[in-house]
Amino acid sequence: MAMSRTAEDIRNDIKRLAVEYCSLTEPRRRRTGYVPVSGKELGEEELCAMMDASLDMWLTAGRFNDAFEKTFAERLGATYALTVNSGSSANLLAMTALTAQELGERRLKRGDEVITVAAGFPTTVNPIVQNGLVPVFVDMELRTCNIDVAGMEEAIGPKTKAVFVAHTLGSMYDMDAVMKLCERYGLWLIEDSCDALGAKWRDRHAGTMGHMGTFSFYPAHHITMGEGGAVVTSDAVLHRILMSMRDWGRDCWCRPGADDTCKKRFGLQRGRLPFGYDHKYTYSHVGYNLKITDWQAAIGLAQLKKLDAFLERRRRNAAVLLEELSDLEHVFMLPESAEPCRPSWFGFLLCVRPEAPFTRRELVTYLEAHGVGTRQLFAGNLLRQPMMTEGDVFFRIGSGPLMHSRDLSEAHYAMLPRTDFLMEHAFWLGTAQNVDENDERKVSSIIHAFVKEAGA
Repeated sequence: MAMSRTAEDIRNDIKRLAVEYCSLTEPRRRRTGYVPVSGKELGEEELCAMMDASLDMWLTAGRFNDAFEKTFAERLGATYALTVNSGSSANLLAMTALTAQELGERRLKRGDEVITVAAGFPTTVNPIVQNGLVPVFVDMELRTCNIDVAGMEEAIGPKTKAVFVAHTLGSMYDMDAVMKLCERYGLWLIEDSCDALGAKWRDRHAGTMGHMGTFSFYPAHHITMGEGGAVVTSDAVLHRILMSMRDWGRDCWCRPGADDTCKKRFGLQRGRLPFGYDHKYTYSHVGYNLKITDWQAAIGLAQLKKLDAFLERRRRNAAVLLEELSDLEHVFMLPESAEPCRPSWFGFLLCVRPEAPFTRRELVTYLEAHGVGTRQLFAGNLLRQPMMTEGDVFFRIGSGPLMHSRDLSEAHYAMLPRTDFLMEHAFWLGTAQNVDENDERKVSSIIHAFVKEAGA
């Protein structure tokens, strides 16, 4: 008599068949020739995690999300981690949290100023504007392509309340200097660490030294969920605010699928609602719905187990490029990191020197034509983007006065000379886990061939 099969037996069979299918179709998905600038690496662990989450049919955040938030916080040495649907949402959530009433005199109000940089990805700056705050743009250092800390201090004014800056391509800005400034002037610090997961300043992870840190799990990043992100903090008050604002702004802290965790669901009075109004439908903040699915969290858990290996490969790839291109410093500025940072190498930034007999545009055109992926330093100078020149944004540059975006002129751009330099001369190459040392040597060979043809 045949033994009856359990649901767990069938689940395991489904995962086994999915892995078998994946192995048969894998050659069709394998890249050939082209060296990508970024990309994911997925295997049977992620596939089985997807199958597990799919078979649960829970759909929204559940057991996998709980496990991911706990594991991610522990991995970074933070007390709390909160998943969201993207790194950009993580930035929006972190910035918005600082406007909450619970923060009393330290809460950010409309018209307050936030120090940031003009070179980078727009969703570091967008949440400042979206919250009715004033971005204060500071120039960059050429050596590290991170914020100029001396310029940052000059830009602090009586209305400055926070600093919101991204670590550039996995290399952290001078955390000792930035932390001292934030402590001296009583400023909030949000570390946009979307490109810096795994980077360390001495023994502390990027994203854990400020009041909040943000991360992205888009496929181009160090680990992926497809779409996804997270905010980390060790502040219990901020965590409570973040959780409310992520989950529609509701006052209730029950997890999805759980009711009456506090045993006071019908025993509270908030705002001007009648006593006992259902706590699940009581809202203490103007919030969003930024949650992820359990399917995404399951993939993230599998990826998190591989993070150390991914970081090691990124560091090895960068080391190969540094060595291979060291003889071309007469035409390139090679990337450097501030001591004592250990970068996580989101990408490898090269700056074409002004005296080189070729332009950045000529080089990246050549590289792309020869199978090497490249990217600019994201938006370049954000103040030159149509979101500013055709927009309706109030801001300051350095220690300058408050001004409107439509009044921008070349004289204003001259206040950010290194930002413009990076926009004109910088680009980056891939160091991600989906390339290896042979790929990097191929990239070096192609760059050397171009430089030789250019007569340099």
